[in-house]
Amino acid sequence: MDVKSMKNYLYWLYCQFELITCSYLMEPWEKLLFYTFNITMLVTVLYTAYIFVPVHISMAFQFFLHLFGNQQENTVSVVK
Repeated sequence: MDVKSMKNYLYWLYCQFELITCSYLMEPWEKLLFYTFNITMLVTVLYTAYIFVPVHISMAFQFFLHLFGNQQENTVSVVK
């Protein structure tokens, strides 16, 4: 794929985005606020997913291991 067709494709995607969100009707300052808000929300969701999803997956994995009988041994050793 050459650069010109890629540029045209990205422009087509941008036009589709503007049509779907109706942002082509907005004034430039409204677009700036709209895009800033949307990018901020996207970054917040991605950051939260990056921080919390691995923890929840690990906890779910440990829960199912415990549920199916593969219990982890205690790290405290018994002294006789």
